[in-house]
Amino acid sequence: MKTVQQVSLADMAKDGSKILNRGDSAQMNAGAAPTLDDLTRSLQFSPGDGRIWLNGQRMQLMHTSSLGNLRRELMDSLGMEKTRGLLTRVGYSAGMRDAQLLRERWPDAEPAALFAAGPRMHALEGAVKVEPLHFDFDVERGTYHGEFLWHNSSEDEGHIAHFGIGTEPACWMQTGYAIGYTSALVGRLIVYREVECQSMGHRQCRLLGKPADEWEDVEDDLSYLNAEAFVSTAAYGQRKSGTSKNTAVLFAAAADGGTDQDKQMVGVSSAFNAACHMLRRVAPTVATVLFTGESGVGKEMFASMLHQISPRKGQPFVAVNCAAIPETLIESELFGVERGAYTGASESRPGRFERAAGGTLFLDEVATLSMVAQGKLLRALQEGEIERVGGVRSIRVNVRVVAATNVNLREEIREGRFREDLFFRLNVFPIHLPPLRDRRDDIPLLMSYFLRHYGQKHQRRVTGFTARAVDALLGYAFPGNIRELQNLVERGTIFANEDGPIDLPHLFTSGEEAAQSYFSLSVTGQLRQRDAAPEQAAGQGRQLLDMVPGLLNPGGGDWSLDQLEQTLIAAAMEQAGGNLSAAARLLGLTRPTLAYRIRKSGQGGAD
Repeated sequence: MKTVQQVSLADMAKDGSKILNRGDSAQMNAGAAPTLDDLTRSLQFSPGDGRIWLNGQRMQLMHTSSLGNLRRELMDSLGMEKTRGLLTRVGYSAGMRDAQLLRERWPDAEPAALFAAGPRMHALEGAVKVEPLHFDFDVERGTYHGEFLWHNSSEDEGHIAHFGIGTEPACWMQTGYAIGYTSALVGRLIVYREVECQSMGHRQCRLLGKPADEWEDVEDDLSYLNAEAFVSTAAYGQRKSGTSKNTAVLFAAAADGGTDQDKQMVGVSSAFNAACHMLRRVAPTVATVLFTGESGVGKEMFASMLHQISPRKGQPFVAVNCAAIPETLIESELFGVERGAYTGASESRPGRFERAAGGTLFLDEVATLSMVAQGKLLRALQEGEIERVGGVRSIRVNVRVVAATNVNLREEIREGRFREDLFFRLNVFPIHLPPLRDRRDDIPLLMSYFLRHYGQKHQRRVTGFTARAVDALLGYAFPGNIRELQNLVERGTIFANEDGPIDLPHLFTSGEEAAQSYFSLSVTGQLRQRDAAPEQAAGQGRQLLDMVPGLLNPGGGDWSLDQLEQTLIAAAMEQAGGNLSAAARLLGLTRPTLAYRIRKSGQGGAD
């Protein structure tokens, strides 16, 4: 089998589609967009209103010495390990964001040029001069290998000024940036290690990158991405000794036990980390916790983790889906039933409260409880005791109640469907779990995790995702949140060919309203992407031209060209729900161009 490095130009000519998903820095077109000059032109200063934009994203200049002072204070307050993790995660988020911006700004860019654009962007932002020694990638197989030199590291300057030369690498934020940027392009977690560093006395920094499951002892690297110790590192996988690097190593390093693997918590985004911080804070207490958030965001997983990191972890965790139990049975399910309480009650049995004695009772979809059941639940919370259905005595229960809902309980109270006094009992410590669209930094990690999990579960060797599948998943709205991503990856794992990648047709097969993208090959083998088919775009153009005479005639008002432009921009922004990138695509503009036109017209909202 030929490696990526051995693929010749003749081979590429035979199969033009493969050049879209794999490449080598040795074969890269040095003039391919986005070049450093392209990136430089996308940097815009507006001193009059105190804003700077890079590719339409607002930026801020800071003194390196000030960042060094910040690092020193963080180290003094948090210690080195926590500071390193915090700065690594900040860098990861920046890398993910830059990858997203570059893909939106240059949708026609060659994949190799996009991989090279990250180092150029990092240099333009003043972080470090990056010298690529070599990188190669195959998106379909989820492989990537890169080696880089860093010169003039601003992070090292700040670190050395306060701490001098040490024994550990110190470019934590820059390493996180490289991880985030490359992972966003590959659709799989790519981990970098700084093997030489100026903070260790070397002339320059040297960085190596490859998939997480190809590193030995990768748990230490991954621990810096996780804000809390209970967030999984094993979920990303690690290659076991003796495993061939040329096989699907992702599945050779599966976690033990499907049930345990289903309960792994995976994430690195700031929204995910904020929820984890709150979970750790409340876990040692006995306070009632209310998880809120849309369906599919992982409320039961968070509740289970809350139990596992609490002093009650050795006692039962009992979960109840209140919506799945008929209203006539919910009371007996929660509080138990005495023999003879009703026809068919031939023996007494404990309810979920008693079965969770000493542990945690999780009430999912608590808003679906009837008003009668809500009243009894309120008494159990207030008094710490229950009565079985048909019983005549009170039973003391020592249970921590954790509830969850995907509806607005305050609105339910206003509509008379939920008791206000029960709400205040449940809402002691609320934790809101963000939807997946607000934690897009986690999507490549979750893609990698689910691919690995379902490959093992279904005994399928699927190598990765095609470039367009990665693009589609990173841009999808995920109304079903993590559960939907999980289902899509499982579906793709089943549909894809053995030893092949998951492609776009394997994913959105059940009526999902994904943004349609159309791809073609230019004569150079370059990927072309359009948001609509030619005939669809032409039809939209004809509709617009049909509308223009009505706007310009005397009865339609006194319109100027500027007013027409402002109207179109406002309509596109409204149709895109305020998303600048989506509005730019609707208008056939780049994001920075649209941002500039909005600022020029004084319409605002272009940050």
